[in-house]
Amino acid sequence: MRRSVAIALAAALLGIAAAGAWLALGERGEAARVAQGRALYAEHCAACHGAELEGQPRWRERLPSGRLPAPPHDETGHTWHHSDRQLIAITRHGPGALVPGYESDMPGFADVLEDAEIEAVLAFIKSTWPERERRFQEERTLADPRREAREEGR
Repeated sequence: MRRSVAIALAAALLGIAAAGAWLALGERGEAARVAQGRALYAEHCAACHGAELEGQPRWRERLPSGRLPAPPHDETGHTWHHSDRQLIAITRHGPGALVPGYESDMPGFADVLEDAEIEAVLAFIKSTWPERERRFQEERTLADPRREAREEGR
């Protein structure tokens, strides 16, 4: 009896240790993805959206061209109001992907960044948001009726 209890306990502890190792690997993987996203953001996005995700000054006021300046990607902007599918589409094809005919200075990055790189940039941006904004954006993503349509627009 004692031996079977000891074996069960050892198996449980091994299972917990394995789960902990798996979780640690997942956290390290996410940390690596966020680090990759930070570097890609610095290279491709920061010139317009700001090194600290702050956006351009007076981003809600139209420029003489009639276009809006680049918005912030921190919690003061509206990036967190969009689902993952929408954010990926905007990044791939520019804002016109969501609002046909919308003119913007933001180019699409479909020919520059692979989907995994776009997702890494978004992981970095999301990592800077307070819990409230992250939770709201996650709920938007889950509620997006077209979230499975990730192939859309490719």
